[in-house]
Amino acid sequence: VQLQASGGGLVQAGGSLRLSCAASGGTFSQKAMGWFRQTPGKEREFVSAINWSGSSTNYRDSVKGRFTISRDNAKNTVYLQMNSQKPEDTAVYYCAARSYAPAATMYYQYDYWGQGTLVTVSS
Repeated sequence: VQLQASGGGLVQAGGSLRLSCAASGGTFSQKAMGWFRQTPGKEREFVSAINWSGSSTNYRDSVKGRFTISRDNAKNTVYLQMNSQKPEDTAVYYCAARSYAPAATMYYQYDYWGQGTLVTVSS
């Protein structure tokens, strides 16, 4: 499974960005998907996850109410809509896929990773 993340960029605090992650190879609709982020010197942290059908989602507390994860299985793509962004959201964002249907929140539960896309939120 190959994952290609896109949509990162520079945004002012309070603004919005939408990340996309296109998957190829494998059976996308059978895989849970997740978004993680990482800043220099820190461990990769969980942001959000979605199960195979989109019926179940998870978020880290700091993004609840601001970020929305969704997926389009017909397009083999998962999205992360980020609203009301804060400077502390600045990070490289990675999408990930796991070989199981239920969503998961730990990085080691994911089998495939995209290359990352940089999100910078200016104050």
